[in-house]
Amino acid sequence: MPRSILQPEIVFLDRETLPVAVRAVTLPHRWVEYPQTGRDEVVARLANATVAITNKVPLTAATLAALPTLKLIAVAATGYNQIDLAAARAHGVTVCNIRDYAIAGVAEHALMLMLTLKRQLLAYRQQVAAGDWQRSPSFCVFGATMHDLHDATLVLLGSGALAQATARLAAAFGMRVLYAERKGAAEVREGYVAFEAALAQADVLSLHCPLTAETHNVIGERELALMKTDSVLINTARGGLVDEVALLAALQSGQLGGAALDVLVQEPPRDGNPLLDINLPNLIITPHVAWASVETMQVLAGQLIDNIEGFLLGQPRNVVC
Repeated sequence: MPRSILQPEIVFLDRETLPVAVRAVTLPHRWVEYPQTGRDEVVARLANATVAITNKVPLTAATLAALPTLKLIAVAATGYNQIDLAAARAHGVTVCNIRDYAIAGVAEHALMLMLTLKRQLLAYRQQVAAGDWQRSPSFCVFGATMHDLHDATLVLLGSGALAQATARLAAAFGMRVLYAERKGAAEVREGYVAFEAALAQADVLSLHCPLTAETHNVIGERELALMKTDSVLINTARGGLVDEVALLAALQSGQLGGAALDVLVQEPPRDGNPLLDINLPNLIITPHVAWASVETMQVLAGQLIDNIEGFLLGQPRNVVC
């Protein structure tokens, strides 16, 4: 057995992206971690690594070609679009990811966003802060129009574990749940509704699909125009699923009742983002934290180490390629 496997070096490139305790690998190893790693630091830091742990640090074809000892990329997340999978295969590097760890956290975050928008939490909080209730001649203040989730139609784009968990919570609120067929699909599968027909029925549209070439900007100007003017869009998946320019236009024109995003196209949005430059009571943006409850992150951390130990024992888990 190669020395790198007998005494592997495990390098966590962006440890501060997982701010919970991570249990020690039980097999012989050398552990190295860095809070963050810049693109120009990756090769040097992985020069002797058998295992690279990355949450968001990209591993490109050029990088992988310069790392002959690397055997495993353990992605500390579900999404792995920052990894060049073709290059990993070409160099014999296994890639594994985290799966179904945020079922409770993401579903709860999505429901929180739905409730906040439909019950107009931000608008009414602002009215109280502005003194409207204190000055009211009546016992309450009528302002932005509220809607119940009960009897509302939730359309889910995606049908994996996160979508199903969201569906279960929505059903507990009395929502009618529909699964949208893939955009452009030639046939509608049993249990699904045609994409455009589903959008037209949605009181809430919640996105739970991966970002791929097929799903990039899956919700754009045309799709938003199909939706009811009091419907709301929830995205806890990936920023690139939504055309942000079209979304802003739909919110400003009244074409859409509201939107709540936990993700943006560029993260972090260091170069700015039009959605961050406008103050709308029906637009909520949270900084990619649907997965970030202590309980959810602890599940992730445990699965991450399980993946690494499984690979080192010759029993790889959650293999992407």
